[in-house]
Amino acid sequence: MTRGEPGEHTNHSGYGEDCGEREVRLRPPRNAVDGRAVGWWRTQLLITTAVPVLVLAVLGALIGPARFWLLASGGAVAALGLAATAGLPGWWFRVHRWEVTEDAVYVRTGAFWQEWRIAPMSRIQTVDTVRGPLEQTFKLATVTVTTASSKGALRIEGLDHALAAELAERLTAITRATPGDAT
Repeated sequence: MTRGEPGEHTNHSGYGEDCGEREVRLRPPRNAVDGRAVGWWRTQLLITTAVPVLVLAVLGALIGPARFWLLASGGAVAALGLAATAGLPGWWFRVHRWEVTEDAVYVRTGAFWQEWRIAPMSRIQTVDTVRGPLEQTFKLATVTVTTASSKGALRIEGLDHALAAELAERLTAITRATPGDAT
């Protein structure tokens, strides 16, 4: 059996029966992000690409001796940005997964380097929702789960804003009812 498959009894979180808590295993989360996240990610990539292309184009128009190299660089950045915009968001949608159970929050993210994380409910310190201007346009939100971990917070991006609010409320209720000191 490979690492992280359902049914595996290896405890990846450092918690288990020896410290009185139920074992929490790393496993594939079940829920996909909202389909609108693809458009949100594409828009982010287009903006990220457009800014340097615009700067290079303006500089190319103003600096005659370097015009060719600046415009060629702008064209290369534009081509790479458009290729990333066309391919990466669909891939991210297929990879990014999340799930909340009574025991833990599971998150899988990444494209080239996939990261699977788990936060036992007893380790959760805060739950926040964030909606930036672009997320608001797409009616999406991000839920941030802060834990007592040096690895940092877990982020569930690309959720419907109403689902994110419900999820934050549910996580708060479960965390409040879970014994532990979140340290």
